[in-house]
Amino acid sequence: MSRVLKVLNAGPMVTVQDMGRPGYLASGLSRGGAMDRLALHEGAAILHQKPHLAALEIAGFGGTFEAGEDMRIALTGAPMRASIDGTPVVWNASHALPKGARLTIGAAETGSYGYLHVGGGIDTPEIMGARGTHLGAGLGRTLQAGDALPVGKDARPDHVGLRLDPDARFEGGLVRVMPGPQTRFFAPAERERFAAETFRRDARGNRMGVRFVPSGSPFASDAGLSILSEVVVPGDIQVTGDGTPFVLMAECQTTGGYPRIGTVLPADLPRVAQAAAGKTLRFAFLDVDAVTAADRAERRRWEALPGRVKRLITDPADIRDLLAYQLIGGVTAGDDPDRD
Repeated sequence: MSRVLKVLNAGPMVTVQDMGRPGYLASGLSRGGAMDRLALHEGAAILHQKPHLAALEIAGFGGTFEAGEDMRIALTGAPMRASIDGTPVVWNASHALPKGARLTIGAAETGSYGYLHVGGGIDTPEIMGARGTHLGAGLGRTLQAGDALPVGKDARPDHVGLRLDPDARFEGGLVRVMPGPQTRFFAPAERERFAAETFRRDARGNRMGVRFVPSGSPFASDAGLSILSEVVVPGDIQVTGDGTPFVLMAECQTTGGYPRIGTVLPADLPRVAQAAAGKTLRFAFLDVDAVTAADRAERRRWEALPGRVKRLITDPADIRDLLAYQLIGGVTAGDDPDRD
């Protein structure tokens, strides 16, 4: 089979990811899927395809990949230095990757998770209704040199040279939180202090969760740590035994006994995921009406992404560093993205 993406070498945490496996909490399996789900929507918008298609998630450092035949790629999420056969290419954009061409992706310049999308999606076999790797559950594995990933049929193979300005989420910032059933275990003064605090992203963190260190004293609940274990979901903020908040992420456990002061809105989980070690975050509690409005606004934002896609180049004479723009394959961003 020639329609494959070959892995010549890969960083330690490159995996196939999609939107995950909802609906298996009762069986002890968390949703999993991409840490930055917005990046999947951005890649789908750039390539004019559906966001459920699987892509490669790159944590920190990418690798080198070779096209088994002509294909399209898009790069989203945390910006990383990338090149095709030695020629630099732009992040947050789509490019042609001809047969035999080699795509090299280096380290993240900011943020934590980058994404490599291909036209037609990564077409590995589905397991429990999804292709995404869930390391904690033993579903799939990290990529290794010599892997050959099947790629699905591309419905629009000639549409390249498009870009999308990403939503800023790679430098920390404000994260919105909804109160939960255990928020009441924290005294009003503790909740106010939590909302006024600035937290630093700890070096400890993975696809299960991310630790945030307060600049002041630790936090504590009135219930201490003696609470019943309950269902937990991505976004829940557990306050662990040392009083440090831990935001649960895509591959979190399905139950937990640490008190939860609140839950990060799904719309803001990409900001948490993309905060590199040392970046700072603040948390703001929202009421029910504001949470509902934020959820609706996020859905509208996802739906509007295709309308924000632009041509990568309008006039090559306006580009100072032309080598930073991939023009291989005879297709430039001057082509009309809506032309059949």
